[in-house]
Amino acid sequence: MSEFIYAVRMILWMLTFAIFFRAILSWFMMSSRNQLVANLYHIMSLITEPILAPLRRIIPMVGRMDITPMVAIILLYIISWVLEAYL
Repeated sequence: MSEFIYAVRMILWMLTFAIFFRAILSWFMMSSRNQLVANLYHIMSLITEPILAPLRRIIPMVGRMDITPMVAIILLYIISWVLEAYL
């Protein structure tokens, strides 16, 4: 069972990293025409959009700022904590 928990925690950690990396890349997308940055952003979007899209329907924008990635990271942390505490 501990291997399962470890695998789930690793997946949650990788998703957290992907969401964080996508948020950072989004800042550079606005000021860069670099194809590498565009490709990395596209890959991160494919990975993270299934998590972020449902949250965007619930969480409104704060001004012009999308706080969905921050909420998603917090939720992933809570899920990881709950799994570790109860399994």
